[in-house]
Amino acid sequence: MSNFTPMKIVVFTGAGISRESGIATFRDSDGLWANYRIEDVCTPEALARNREGVIDFYNMRRREVLSKEPNAAHHALVELERRPGFEVEVITQNIDDLHERAGSTRVTHLHGEVRKLRSSRDELATVPIEGWEQKYDTRHPDGSLLRPFVVFFGESVPMLDRATEIVREADLMIVVGTSLQVYPAASLVHYLRPCTPIYLIDPNTPDLRAENLHIIREPASVGVPKVVEKLLKE
Repeated sequence: MSNFTPMKIVVFTGAGISRESGIATFRDSDGLWANYRIEDVCTPEALARNREGVIDFYNMRRREVLSKEPNAAHHALVELERRPGFEVEVITQNIDDLHERAGSTRVTHLHGEVRKLRSSRDELATVPIEGWEQKYDTRHPDGSLLRPFVVFFGESVPMLDRATEIVREADLMIVVGTSLQVYPAASLVHYLRPCTPIYLIDPNTPDLRAENLHIIREPASVGVPKVVEKLLKE
């Protein structure tokens, strides 16, 4: 019987990896968020006072996501997952499904999934949505009004504990396209075991100090394939 243990690689992705597929971020000056304030579309209070406006906004986001495709970075991570010797877990701050559409099978979404709706009573009671349009009055089987399955600002991050446990077991971490400014998600890197290698891929290097840190100042679609190729050769 073989005692071979695969290398556990945790990939932590942010908006930068999706931006290269054409998905706007709230930091883009000309993106989908440009004409909206976070307070008006991404808080529990906004949903309570202007349900139709919030749902309209996420309908637009869902429609945008459905019009985009995974890029070279997403596909490179799938290639790594499919190779013997590697166990790849993706933890993402993104609410799109580009990782899944590329073929990644272990994806933890910290901030929700735009192609799902959730109960207003239970943050983990979700249902998929076909197409891009949520109706204003649709309800969950528990009787509550459905809302976008998105973690709004000011809400807890229900998958954070699971993500923390995944990170604790990592043999290597790849950080892609995140400013490491959105907490509590950005704190995940601090749960790595001492001296765990970190590959940080971003053209604008986030403020991260760690032992065994390798910085690749490249866009995700360039840097991720480079790192994957390096790992496959080692």
